[in-house]
Amino acid sequence: MRYDLVIFDNDGVLVDSEPLANAVLAAYLTELGYPTSYEDSIRDFMGGSVQRIHDTVRERHGAELPAEFDEELLARTLAAFERELRPVAGVAEVLGGLRDGGVAYCVASSSRHARIRFGHRTTGLDRWFEQGRVFSAEDVGRGKPAPDLFLHAASVMGVVPERCVVVEDSPLGVQAALAAGMDVYGYTAMTPAARLAGATGLFSDMADLAALLKN
Repeated sequence: MRYDLVIFDNDGVLVDSEPLANAVLAAYLTELGYPTSYEDSIRDFMGGSVQRIHDTVRERHGAELPAEFDEELLARTLAAFERELRPVAGVAEVLGGLRDGGVAYCVASSSRHARIRFGHRTTGLDRWFEQGRVFSAEDVGRGKPAPDLFLHAASVMGVVPERCVVVEDSPLGVQAALAAGMDVYGYTAMTPAARLAGATGLFSDMADLAALLKN
């Protein structure tokens, strides 16, 4: 194995949540008077923390989102997850291979801890991510595209950045991994390859990831 630690993004990489979450977000922002299409949400917010939504609305509209926005968005998103969320096809096999091979792995996500944990319980992925393997943008001062989250995860896991690899599906995540001095493989099942420019490598099927990590 080329790496001592594999850091997974969560949404779109472990759980197939991006279509659900972005549909909920687009509808909620539109309801609040900030017309947003599903495509707009994917373009502007995929891979980012909830703070990015606040910052974008403030910059574009000179307005503040309501105080209850974060909790309401989380509640609506989790309700959609409970109805429809599924694990990304093939990711359980990847995780099993890493565990069997003794390779350390973790998740570092822009999502809040509550959302990450709920998604893992709903899809059965919680058995792969015990305490100490889950990191959130809540844990650091700056979310992606800043490198803080990935550097924090590597530090806690006891691995230097150059021995880490990140698996990401968003431009913000790729930028963050590169800024952290880590290799990064871009998952293109949902994101056009051109938007993940700069990634160490690209793949569109989880079945291909194991070979990339070894070569």
